[in-house]
Amino acid sequence: MNVIACEGLERVERPETYKQWQARTIRAGFKLLPLNQELMEKLMGKLKAWYHKDFVIDQDNNWMLQGWKGRIVFASSCWVPAPEL
Repeated sequence: MNVIACEGLERVERPETYKQWQARTIRAGFKLLPLNQELMEKLMGKLKAWYHKDFVIDQDNNWMLQGWKGRIVFASSCWVPAPEL
């Protein structure tokens, strides 16, 4: 489904934010892994060289955020089971 094209009045359901998913995943007993900074730098370099200026890649608290025209469209992260205390 085209996330950007379906925004507006036609969209019935609003997805949860990545921060809401983070809270839910932590409560379920998982731990967020850090992003690979070298990989993020490569991605950002390729983005600036090859893609439209309105497409962005950013990071927030170990989440890789992909957006278009200032709006976050996708948020990606990596999780592992948290060690039990």
